[in-house]
Amino acid sequence: MNGGSGTPPSEPRREVVCADAIPWLRERGRIAGACAVTSLPDVSETGLALPAWRHWFLDTVQRVVDAVPDESAAVFFQSDIKRDGAWIDKGGLVVRAAEDAGARVLFHKIICRRQPGLLTLGRPGFTHLIAVSRALRCPDALPIPDVITDPGRQPWVRAMGIRAAAHAVRFARDQVRASLVLDPFCGVGTVLAVANALGLDALGVERSTKRCAQAQTLAVTAGEL
Repeated sequence: MNGGSGTPPSEPRREVVCADAIPWLRERGRIAGACAVTSLPDVSETGLALPAWRHWFLDTVQRVVDAVPDESAAVFFQSDIKRDGAWIDKGGLVVRAAEDAGARVLFHKIICRRQPGLLTLGRPGFTHLIAVSRALRCPDALPIPDVITDPGRQPWVRAMGIRAAAHAVRFARDQVRASLVLDPFCGVGTVLAVANALGLDALGVERSTKRCAQAQTLAVTAGEL
């Protein structure tokens, strides 16, 4: 946010709320100027049984879509999981829940978690990057590769890579024209740090006090973007 004439631009702001994201989203309601960029927790992180987690996941995608204006977007990073001998397509769950919330897919990209061509045993070698919106249409020319082969440094084992996050945040800044990036499951703050580095205010929610403290201070360099 820029100051008045002759005033240097202020530093992008970062707020991290230590709370459970679901009641926080319910109480906060729609956030003006926000674009959501987030990764919902896996079943192993929630303590829920698989059927309950699936219901929770679908409901939470809709809550994230509801948290941003209709003319904005929600961007999800999600990796598939394998349970009881079957794969669960979390990208498909995102699309299903978004459509139920009245949103449509703007783009669906793939982020490589492993070098292409390598075998992975029980873990996917890729992550879905999916943007949805109720009112926006996908631009004809979108400067995001269909396959992102270099996700960048991961500040935490479950964090998205910095370069991958930068693709999503640039979309929020340049295509959505958002003034704020919202991550209701911010972890150690990768998305928040990338948003600040790219000139946007950031708002995160995290229930772990340890990760909240990390999310307040995590920084990325221009070379990592």
